[in-house]
Amino acid sequence: MMVISEFSRNSHKLRHVTNFLLSFAVPGEPVKKDENSRRGNWGNQIEFVLTSVGYAVGLGNVWRFPYLCYRNGGGAFMFPYFIMLVFCGIPLFFLELSFGQFTSLGCLGVWKVSPMFKGVGYGMMVVSTYIGIYYNVVICIAFYYFFMSMTNLLPWTYCNNPWNTPDCTGVVGTPLANATFANVSAVVSGLTEIVNRTKRTSPSEEYWRNYVLNISDGIGNFGEVRLPILGCLAVSWVVVFLCLIRGVKSSGKVVYFTATFPYVVLTILFIRGITLEGAISGIKYYLTPQWEKILDAKVWGDAASQIFYSLGCAWGGLITMASYNKFHNNCFRDSIIISVTNCGTSVYAGFVIFSILGFMANHLGVDVSEVADHGPGLAFVAYPEALTLLPISPLWSLLFFFMLILLGLGTQFCLLETLVTAVVDEIGTDWIIKNKTYVTLGVAIVGFLLGVPLTTRAGIYWLLLMDNYAASFSLVVISCIMCICIMYVYGHKNYFKDVEMMLGFPPPLFFRICWKYVSPFIITFILIFTVIQYKPITYNDYVYPSWSLIIGFAMALSSVICIPIYALFKIAVSEGSTFLERLKNSVKPDPDWGPALQEHRKGRYATTGPESVEVRPLKEELKDEGKEKLKKKETEKKDEIGLTIPGSNGSTLNPTPSA
Repeated sequence: MMVISEFSRNSHKLRHVTNFLLSFAVPGEPVKKDENSRRGNWGNQIEFVLTSVGYAVGLGNVWRFPYLCYRNGGGAFMFPYFIMLVFCGIPLFFLELSFGQFTSLGCLGVWKVSPMFKGVGYGMMVVSTYIGIYYNVVICIAFYYFFMSMTNLLPWTYCNNPWNTPDCTGVVGTPLANATFANVSAVVSGLTEIVNRTKRTSPSEEYWRNYVLNISDGIGNFGEVRLPILGCLAVSWVVVFLCLIRGVKSSGKVVYFTATFPYVVLTILFIRGITLEGAISGIKYYLTPQWEKILDAKVWGDAASQIFYSLGCAWGGLITMASYNKFHNNCFRDSIIISVTNCGTSVYAGFVIFSILGFMANHLGVDVSEVADHGPGLAFVAYPEALTLLPISPLWSLLFFFMLILLGLGTQFCLLETLVTAVVDEIGTDWIIKNKTYVTLGVAIVGFLLGVPLTTRAGIYWLLLMDNYAASFSLVVISCIMCICIMYVYGHKNYFKDVEMMLGFPPPLFFRICWKYVSPFIITFILIFTVIQYKPITYNDYVYPSWSLIIGFAMALSSVICIPIYALFKIAVSEGSTFLERLKNSVKPDPDWGPALQEHRKGRYATTGPESVEVRPLKEELKDEGKEKLKKKETEKKDEIGLTIPGSNGSTLNPTPSA
């Protein structure tokens, strides 16, 4: 029994020492193991970087950037684009990553920094909800095209289908190589007729409008639900839910594939594209600068907005993803890597796309600008038509739409995780943390139900309305207020100290200047320019009615209005006898503001009391244990002396302890 007891004591000491060794491997160095066991962390830093790349690199990199590039002067657009990246994109990206990582909280919890501004977090949630609803509809259409590509002949190749109109004119016909000398003139005359038409309706466009969407005559005429699209929407939401079923632990594993495979497909399409006849003319159009446009303010506004939207700032996703980092992670390095990767992907995708568009222009005998479009029309009209001109077209179609699916899913993962994390952090009970899967399921079901109207015959009208209003103006306002709150209400000096405590070095001077002055100025410029240059939304020749534009503005304001409403509420419930006192108390940081784990709360965040735990290296801990043992022995000796009782004859009496 004595041996067992001794072994038990020794094993207990061994476990104690092992725990300290794991936490403090090298005395004096930053803590290496700072796992947030209650909330969870990324499995490793590669998972965070890949997830953030998947979030930032999305469908907009494939169709929006190339369109803006050739619309705004080709290579001349690159200059303001990279200027905006350096002075606005990367600084804002770093600001949001450091903001979320410091407190390990989502887009709602981080506003403990100044509770009056928590409405900014609610605004981010509203924006992410809108984007998540319509973004998954775009993904589901890509799923539909992917499934329809599993055939020997792509259904949008010819004009001999029930949904085609007499105006349909295809570019794929009887190959000249197989034509006899007698019908060569007929083929040539047919191609000449195609080129000379002022308005050509392609098979891919009619397939998109008349079959896939079966589009109605206006936004108010919903018609029936398109069941194939509805089924693909269900598939899309199921895939997103399954990939997030265990939170970042499961999504972190999925992104190894979803974030990297699109680059494989892009490379395959690029190699194939540059070997096509006419591809060089498309790339020249892409790169040749029109320098006269560089003085146009709209070019700079488009460059800034593209950087702003492509990086995903003010959506809440960056804060959420960074909140699962370990406290001492170098998010400064991550922000540089992810931002540069995102913009590099846009430029690379431009080469891929313009090589194919150059081939199409050469085949049709028209200018590159006449075969390209933007938005869904580019992904589901121009590209499918280009794919029909490639050998083994179903294979290229499968690869292309699989790439679109993966690009969309990478962004959708983060949008859903943003909403789920905000709900879980806000409630914060142990039960909801343990049952986070049910929250994820609930959000997915609600997102699916809200997306059903977008699968009707009027769905494309509503999708474009949400894209142009719900996720544009409001993002600029939210981002601007976030900068003002952190830099001027909480205080730039306080925030710089927080970042230094977290990373081990202060933010570089360049980023400090951008956070305080440059980035807010650029954001304000975008906001003012957006208002001045406002034009009502249209879809091809369809002009949206006034009542639909009012709904669009209401969606845009629904996220912004959260900020003043919550601010007034917080001021009203704050302590103080006057309005000024309540205002001051409402902007003060919450007592819980700061690092999530106790061992990271140092300096002004250190707490006193029974819950305070001082974290020290192992050598100091063992040395203190030795001191405590020595002190205990001295105390026992004093107690023993104190128990001796002097006798009447000068002798001492030592009473025996009772049994």
